[in-house]
Amino acid sequence: MVKTILLISNHLSGINSNPTVVEVLGIRLLEDGWQVIKTSSLKNKFLRMGDMLLTTYTKKNFYQLALIEVYSGLAFLWAFLCGCLLKFLQKPFILALHGGNLPNFAHSHPIIVRKLFSWSNEIYSPSPYLKGKLSSFNPNIKIIPNPIEIEKYEFKPRNQISPKMIWLRAFHDIYNPSLVPKVLSILLSNHCKDLEILMVGPDKGDGSLQKMILLAEQLKVVQLIKVVPGVPKDQVPFYLNIGDIFINTTNIDNTPVSVIEAMACGLCVVSTNVGGLPYLLQNEVDALLVPPDDPEAMASAIQRILNEPDLAARLSINARIKAEQFDWS
Repeated sequence: MVKTILLISNHLSGINSNPTVVEVLGIRLLEDGWQVIKTSSLKNKFLRMGDMLLTTYTKKNFYQLALIEVYSGLAFLWAFLCGCLLKFLQKPFILALHGGNLPNFAHSHPIIVRKLFSWSNEIYSPSPYLKGKLSSFNPNIKIIPNPIEIEKYEFKPRNQISPKMIWLRAFHDIYNPSLVPKVLSILLSNHCKDLEILMVGPDKGDGSLQKMILLAEQLKVVQLIKVVPGVPKDQVPFYLNIGDIFINTTNIDNTPVSVIEAMACGLCVVSTNVGGLPYLLQNEVDALLVPPDDPEAMASAIQRILNEPDLAARLSINARIKAEQFDWS
């Protein structure tokens, strides 16, 4: 008998989002012979929530198991409501936890978080960070890291470093894209030559892209920045390998796939040390970690990579070795 699973998540890649782990999981399950029902790909958040609930109910006779992606904020509401409906329908379901802000949300809304966690049959976290922060709500959280298909990421050891940088994330305030022009301005003032950065990611519509561009114009570094909208998953390795240094400017994070992808390509990673990132990255070994929203610290780390070839080479090879631990196989 062919098994069918219901995947409840934001299936929005190609609209205004990068593919989620659950979207990629759906493809892998189909390849393994599963039937997959997905919800939802509607762009409007309230229509999307309604579609999730409607699909969960109307398809109840077609699936044996459900998986819900759980994020903080308004996204938690649809996870909670879908979990409530699945409990009513007596359908087993799995929770997949995501987002660096989920621990803060859970401690601010403990009752509904505890209820949802208690209803689920299994709970998975992609990192020890989320497991540790949320274990008081359910001690049985299991860790399954965010995976990548390592063979699709061409590794280029960074023995000769250029000042070409890559930023790969959605344009949203929590990822702090406005840190980029501040860092570029400092690097310019320190006489770094041939600087350029490619910023790849969809616009989430909160004004952060426009804010970043305006700041870049004010700091007279806009000519150093090229913005590319979100790209298909299979093109990510190509865009990553355009540069040599990957910068992750986020203020809130867990275990971002984009950082793992950059490591797989051998880029030298400079990242903020927020959330789950210190659990993923080892400072001075496979990345350089800096405080959040600190342009001086990030610029200094980038200059170290440019000026210390041995450091760059070490970060590059160790990053690839770390990324290989996240292979699907």
